[in-house]
Amino acid sequence: MGGDNVVFRVSVIIINYGTAALAIAAVESVLAQDHGPYVVDLHIVDNASPSGDAATLAKAATQAHWQGCVTLYPETENHGFGRGSNLVFNRLAAEPVPPDFVFLLNPDARLRNDAIVRLADFLIEHPNAAIAGAKINMPGVGARVAAFRFPSVLGEFGSAVAFGPISRIFQRWDMSMSRDLKTQQVDWVAGAAMMARFSVIRTLGGFDPVYFLYYEEVDLMRRAQTAGWQTWFVAEAEVDHEEGAATNVGGASPERRRKPGYWYNSWRNYFLRRHGRLIALLAASAWLSGAALNCVISWILGRKPAAPLKFFPDFWHHAVGPLLGFKGASR
Repeated sequence: MGGDNVVFRVSVIIINYGTAALAIAAVESVLAQDHGPYVVDLHIVDNASPSGDAATLAKAATQAHWQGCVTLYPETENHGFGRGSNLVFNRLAAEPVPPDFVFLLNPDARLRNDAIVRLADFLIEHPNAAIAGAKINMPGVGARVAAFRFPSVLGEFGSAVAFGPISRIFQRWDMSMSRDLKTQQVDWVAGAAMMARFSVIRTLGGFDPVYFLYYEEVDLMRRAQTAGWQTWFVAEAEVDHEEGAATNVGGASPERRRKPGYWYNSWRNYFLRRHGRLIALLAASAWLSGAALNCVISWILGRKPAAPLKFFPDFWHHAVGPLLGFKGASR
């Protein structure tokens, strides 16, 4: 679609750290698609990868089909996802004619169909929608959760308990929605494959730089909603995603993993910025009590606890301690 005699531009942004081969595959998946009436350009930020990714990407950019449509940003500092994206936002905003839409694509994701066209068409057809997210599939696993409710105190407790009979009571507050969701308005969508009106991104000031990684897209869509904009999940647009390949967090593995400190920092900052210190402390208490109850239930049933490895000391150091103002805790 794209409107009669009107050319719309979509800028695709990929933030890479140590996954150059996957980032190249992501670019190729975009270049291989026919985007119809849309003009598509790509921007790859290499966040000071320690493994020579910048040189690998620079070599790939010498290919004829990359030239003229792919811009590289070889950074000397790891800015994280939000701040890395902001670098490109600022560059695009300074252009005489900025893009109409920006499409954020993880380096470990690839277009499965003409997702860019479908998402751009959707935003054009729905003038109150600012952000649209694609359906995410994991090879060999199937559809993954890509649409969510905003985090809440009750949702944190129900998720932490992770025991069917209790969690079902709190299901209406559970952050994760169905993996087989149909196209509909939601609170927020996965940042691994999301398109946004660039005008709205500029009005909101881009991502909040306080977030290094995780929760930056939740915060952005919360601010968009507060400003009167909608976020939609568009099931007809699909990508494949090697979940966790770029961050080593998440994925389909049942193995318990330790979450990095920046994950808890982002959790704390989200609740603190969007709800204030009191609600943040209530949410922390809900998660702690839910995780403690899960430990008891897991011990009785002979199972492994659901909480991440080293959860209690890590959560204290990165979330509870700073909220209470204890010195020495991570901020």
